[in-house]
Formats: sequence, structure tokens, C-alpha cells
Amino acid sequence: MNLDKKTMHNIEKLVLFTVLVVAVFFKIDSIWSMVKKIITLLSPFLLGMALAFVINVLMTFIEHALFEDKHFSDRKIIRKIKRPVSLVLTIVCIFGIIYMVSFVVIPQLGTAVTKFTSDIQTALPKFQKWIYSLLKDYPKVQEAVDPYLNMRPDWESIINRISQFFVNGGTNLLGTATAMAGTVISSVASLVISFIFACYILIQKEKLGRQSDRVLKAFLPEKVYVKILDLCTLSHHIFSKFIAGQCLEACILGSMFFVVLTIGNFPYALLISVMVAFTALIPIFGAWISCFIGAFLILTESPISALAFIIVFQIVQQIENNFIYPKVVGTSIGLPSIWVLAAVTLGGSLFGIAGMLIFIPFTSVVYTLLKNEVSRRLENEDAVNGSKDNHDHKKKKEKVTDGKEVTSNKKSRKG
Repeated sequence: MNLDKKTMHNIEKLVLFTVLVVAVFFKIDSIWSMVKKIITLLSPFLLGMALAFVINVLMTFIEHALFEDKHFSDRKIIRKIKRPVSLVLTIVCIFGIIYMVSFVVIPQLGTAVTKFTSDIQTALPKFQKWIYSLLKDYPKVQEAVDPYLNMRPDWESIINRISQFFVNGGTNLLGTATAMAGTVISSVASLVISFIFACYILIQKEKLGRQSDRVLKAFLPEKVYVKILDLCTLSHHIFSKFIAGQCLEACILGSMFFVVLTIGNFPYALLISVMVAFTALIPIFGAWISCFIGAFLILTESPISALAFIIVFQIVQQIENNFIYPKVVGTSIGLPSIWVLAAVTLGGSLFGIAGMLIFIPFTSVVYTLLKNEVSRRLENEDAVNGSKDNHDHKKKKEKVTDGKEVTSNKKSRKG
């Protein structure tokens, strides 16, 4: 049997692929360990790319809002300064939000927890009297409940146990603290490197885009290059719309709650509104988190107000879910609610809160690609069936025409 060069090349590829599959199958643990080490080494740069992608949404908005005026956008100095100025303003906005959370929200939350602790100590005796007043006509029930109502924490025993823990486990505690300090320092250093890398990407994003495009075009076949380019364009479009939509929806929801809570004279209106805006970035579960924490905060001031807050929260949340979110975020990514639930569940189980945020646009990309592929295949099938029907119809028409011609010829001969 004669084998040409092309056939030999295909056989070599098949053998190489088989060897790789066998090697991966028998050395899967070693390969996975090596992959994790590579990901750990590259994690600052991967995080930097993710930060650049998120920051780019706000930076692009600022850039278009401030420097796209037709009267001076073509000036040379504007073209030079618009990117650095936009990046600086974006960083100022981000650090302003971090400052607000760190020095406004967290101190108020700590004050509320402290107040709630002290209120519990004063409220317990009142609660006990109230229970006794309810059970005064039921002495047996009162006798059964009495040991639980009169329980008091043994503070002396608790303090002794804590002291023994620190005395006996001092060495382990010191080692744990040292390890934690090393981890914190390493994490901060990686975050700083990631942030610097993200800033570099944002300053040079057009140049990096052209370079990546040239590399892909040089090393990949034309068909593969076009598919990758389409996939990257679709992913960028969906992820950008999702991030912008989520942030806009969070701002709208936080503003709505601030107005409603201020009008209703609820305590901690600003704190709860900011917290609702932040937790709105977490799909599905964010609303429950903010509702629980908000009700807890208001409970430290008034139980009746906490109950009213839960009712108001549900009303505002229904308005947001049915009228605002579908317009702002839902239509932007075009993903049905069942897919959103599946994406949030899978992403949360694999990667936590970050997985919830990433898997929704990722699932939207997969959904869009699958929908386009299904439409393309059905169109091709319809086209093939249509051409086949046309061909059969044409043949039938030819037979009818031939039959008419034969009949006319017979009639002419008889005549």
C-alpha cells in the first residue's frame, strides 16, 4: 500500500494525540498538580487581567463622557491625556467606594452589633417576665421551661478556659499568627502586582489588542483565527454589558432603598442602602443577605420597625425584580432565568461568590453560541429540504408536461 506525505502526516498526528491521551490518563494527578502550580505562579497576572477587564468598563464610560466632545476630541493634547486622566479618575472612584465602605459602613455595623449585645442583656429579664406572665395559668409548663429561662452563662469558667487556651497553646498560636501574617503580606504583594499589571493593560490596551491579533493571525489557520476572534468579541460584549448592567442596577436599587427608608424614618437608612447596593452584585442570594443584615440592624432599635422593613424590602425587591432588573441586566445578556439559576448554583458551588458573578456571563456566552449553532444547523437543514422539495416538484412538473405533450401528439396523429 502506497502512503503519500499527507496520509503519513495525519497518522503522525493521530499517534501523537493517542500518546498524549494515554499520558494524561495515567499521570492525571501529576499533570493536575503541575497545572495548579502554573496557575499559582500566574495568578497575579490573571487577577490583573480580570481587574483590568472590570475597571475598563468604568474607565471607558468616563472616557466617553468627558473626552468624546466633537469640538475638542480631535485635538492632539486631548488624545494624549484622555487615557491617563480617565484611568486616574476611575481609580479615585474605586478607592472612594472602598473608603466609604471601610470608614462609614463598617464602623456603623460595629456600633450596631455592640448596641445589640448590650440590649440583649437588658432585654432578657423583660423577656423572662413576659414568658412568665403568659404561663402563669400553666404551672407545669412553667416548671418545665423555668430551667431554660434562668440559665446564666458561667463567665468565670469561660474566662478560665480562654486563659488556659492562650497559656497552653501559646506556641501554636504564635506559629499560626506568623503563618497568617506571611499569607497576608503575600496576598497584599500579589494584589499590588495585579493592580499595577491591570493599569499597564488599560494604558496600552489598543496596542496589546493589535499585538494579540497579529500573533493569532500568524500562528493559526484562517478559519480557527476567525472563530476565536468572534468568540472573544462575543465574550467581551456580553461580559461588559453584564458588569455595566449589574453596577447600574445596584446603584438604582441602593438609591430606591435610601429614598424609601428615609421617607419611612427607618434607622441606619444610609448604611442599609449602601449594603443593599453592594450585595445586589451577588445574583439571587444578595437580596437575602441584605434583607437579613438590614433587619438585624433595625432590630437593635425597634422590633416593629424591623418587621416593617422586611415588608418594605419585599415590596421594593419585587418592583426591582419585575421591572428594573429585566430591563437593565436581563435583556443585556439575553439569558433565561432557568439558565441564570443554574449558572449561579454551579458557579457558587465551584468558586463561591466570584463563581456566581463569572458564571452568569460565561453561561450567556455558551447559550448564545449554542443558540446560533442550532439556528445555523436548522437553516441548513431547511435549505437542503427546500432544495430537495424543489427538485422533486420540478421532476413532477416535467412528468406532467411530458404526459401532456404525449397526449397532444396522439390527438394530432388521430386528426
